[in-house]
Amino acid sequence: MARVKYWLLLSRIPFLSVVILPYVLGGLLAANLTGIFSFKIFLLGLFAAALVQLGAHYNGEIYDIKEDRLGVTLEKNFFTGGSLMLVEKLIPEKKVKFLSYSVIFLALIIGLILQFYFKTGSWTIPLGISGIICGFFYSKPPLRWVSRGAGELFIAYAFGWLPVAAGFYLQASRFDPLATLISLPVACSVTNIILINEFPDYPADKLAAKRNILVRISKEKGAVLYAMLTILAGVTFFYAALSGALFISALFYIPVLIIALRSAWLMLKGAYKNRQKLEKLCGMTILANLGTSLSFILGLLFGR
Repeated sequence: MARVKYWLLLSRIPFLSVVILPYVLGGLLAANLTGIFSFKIFLLGLFAAALVQLGAHYNGEIYDIKEDRLGVTLEKNFFTGGSLMLVEKLIPEKKVKFLSYSVIFLALIIGLILQFYFKTGSWTIPLGISGIICGFFYSKPPLRWVSRGAGELFIAYAFGWLPVAAGFYLQASRFDPLATLISLPVACSVTNIILINEFPDYPADKLAAKRNILVRISKEKGAVLYAMLTILAGVTFFYAALSGALFISALFYIPVLIIALRSAWLMLKGAYKNRQKLEKLCGMTILANLGTSLSFILGLLFGR
């Protein structure tokens, strides 16, 4: 049972929600706009998306181990620094590497089944490959987007636009402008998750020469960027809701926006300098992201 617990901790299952909810949103939007919905396709696509994210988790554990070791003695909090399963040598690294390739291989097999058996469309495999390039190589060399100052953009794509667009495309075999509009606030809010998680990791990342965007621009400018992304998420949410006649979504989103704006205000006031406050802000940022997707989902279920 202890071994099972270690593997579950390594996989960080609760964090899969950041890809699951946007994918669900895309599928529901397709059903709403086209009247087409296949539960089998939906589940297969969802499983593939989760597998790709798990591959990203496992590679993060392997290739960020230097920073994770440093983080334990510096400013790590509950939301950052990985699971520490490799740092504490509770799971062999070679097994994690094998698993990281296994989940990606399985995701590719599912993609082939979706495209050629279920005939979901010619963009099925390219969409999946783009997600693998972003997620699987986020921490893994030689691409290692996390150290290039552009990793946050890849996250915005892979956990913002892509799951919404893929959820829609697998059902409808086409893209839709409304799906793109709806993905924008999701992309902004998920980027803020990555950004705020870089604050407690900042000392370790700097020592390990992990040149993410926060290391490059400083914490002070990072707080401003966080606030700008929060505002942009709010503006694009209401624009998308109005464009898609999802008025009730806006009502569901108001409490989420209040939480997000309060977090942005606290960041601008320097709350990131306090470890306890920063940990709470990390949690609130995740809540804002999930609340963004959930507000649209509830609007589709009850208001359209």
